[in-house]
Amino acid sequence: MPYSPYSALLTQETGAVTKDWGGKLPVALAFPNTYYVGMSSLALQILYRRFNAHPGVVCERVFWEKGAASSAGAGGRGRNPLLSLESGRRVDEFAVWAFTISYEMDYFNVVDMLRQAGVPPLACDRDESWPLLVAGGPGITMNPEPMAPFFDAIVVGEGEEVIDDLVALFQDQIDAPREELLVSLDRLPGVYVPALVPPVTEQGPHPRRIRRLWVRELEKYPPVSGLYTPETEFGGMHLMEIARGCGRGCRFCLAGYVYRPPREQPLDLLLQWAEAGLQHGNRLGLVSAAVSDHTQIDDLATALLEMGAVISVSSMRVDPISVPLVKAMRAGGAQTLTIAPEAGSRRLRDVISKTQTEAQLLQAVELAQALDYPQIKFYFMVGHPTETQADIDELVDFVGKARGLFKRRIAMNATPFVPKAHTPFQRMAMTDVKTLKQRQAFIQKQVGRWQVAVRADSPAWAEVQAVLSRGDRRLAQVLLETPELSVSAFWETMARLGLERDEFLGEQDRDRVLPWYVVESGVTDNFFDYEWRLAGRGQTGPHCPTDSAGCLTCGACDQDWAFRFSDGAPQRRPHPTAPVAASIPLFT
Repeated sequence: MPYSPYSALLTQETGAVTKDWGGKLPVALAFPNTYYVGMSSLALQILYRRFNAHPGVVCERVFWEKGAASSAGAGGRGRNPLLSLESGRRVDEFAVWAFTISYEMDYFNVVDMLRQAGVPPLACDRDESWPLLVAGGPGITMNPEPMAPFFDAIVVGEGEEVIDDLVALFQDQIDAPREELLVSLDRLPGVYVPALVPPVTEQGPHPRRIRRLWVRELEKYPPVSGLYTPETEFGGMHLMEIARGCGRGCRFCLAGYVYRPPREQPLDLLLQWAEAGLQHGNRLGLVSAAVSDHTQIDDLATALLEMGAVISVSSMRVDPISVPLVKAMRAGGAQTLTIAPEAGSRRLRDVISKTQTEAQLLQAVELAQALDYPQIKFYFMVGHPTETQADIDELVDFVGKARGLFKRRIAMNATPFVPKAHTPFQRMAMTDVKTLKQRQAFIQKQVGRWQVAVRADSPAWAEVQAVLSRGDRRLAQVLLETPELSVSAFWETMARLGLERDEFLGEQDRDRVLPWYVVESGVTDNFFDYEWRLAGRGQTGPHCPTDSAGCLTCGACDQDWAFRFSDGAPQRRPHPTAPVAASIPLFT
């Protein structure tokens, strides 16, 4: 086995899989960010375990290294060629290169890694002598178009179940002519082969759409840590995804739609996973779009505390807040209680369908004070649709009320809102940089009086993110030709290639067929339009249930259902797990 230059990292790890390559299909599992960031990704760990569960597969990890591509030399084989973690082999020696992409801004790193590896970046320039490039993950799945020219295939949605089919296909046809392999991939459900699917145009409905995959029996693929290292944000922590998806319907939130319908793991199974995880240490991280929405979160938190677990959570809601969970976190030594109001005024929270009230938010602040939390952290967005200065004034007023209740450190984020594909706000204009900067500066000045620390993400980079999140295939050339990672270089490259920024940042016409229409998310266009009308009236939307009592008819659960709408209003239909019953009006 070749020497790995990452042996120092490997010696600190628990759970890494090393296999002899003899007779096996080699798969490079790539995360387009640093090892420190990538090893915090539960998705990476799930995929690593799924691929290596096949005896005929050897799967090794690959991470991006800052500045490595520029020093790699011609063909990517200079001082810093791109190497796998486990065996130190060059990536171009692998048969398959599988990317999991979490964030649009990592698109730049994908191109960087391709160059460092000496692999032709565009799929049209690669034949079977090069690795087959496959991608998936929330950062690409709902609008794959800006990245489509780089990849041979893109998995749309949750990929756990398609791994077995992909492995079988690769083992049978990886040496076949590339055109034949692409045709076979195109036949798999949820697999998008850009070379065989024309891009969306504005002339009419797209001839082909790729249905988003989602896992019906989530417990079949344990979403828990299998790799442990101190060299990451969650060093030594056992992560468990306790639920997937969120039924709250926040209109800005991509995760709330890409992972529909909401599903949760049963309590007894979670306790089994926790018991196994505690063999590696006492730190447990509960992962979900909204951890506190699990229907048995109080029982889970109490049981984990009794087991001696130190609990951390990815996010929680305060409507209502889980007091046992907050107490269990503090008893385990948690230093920060994180709360996400997202908007400062009740009016704007109704527009974005974030239903928690100011009373509920302040109750959480009082609880943090009573439990002696050292810090509270607030997450806000600025630039929401319809936001005015009055909403920002109310945001400041809220922070002032929180300061009156909480006597220790308060920190907050003021992140620019970025419209995302396949959400009710997908057609909305991006708030301009000047306005975003003014509102961020106002917030910093006002709350600074109360010694509140503010982290204000860059509006200029948020604009770049917005272009990538709603772009089309022309963006691939921009990514290729941008000479350096800077905002100015990005816009200069766009202009040189004849692309107007307002085309991507401005409001999208209601009659325009959007580039991401190639993805059939399951949520119908009618539902998005209905949600936007509710937002315009300042009304919150309905929740997506986790049980079989009936659902919204948004379309996410059963994509073969002929969804019915009456005057633009959805009709209630049975949940897929419930007995069939007559539809009744959901809205009046």
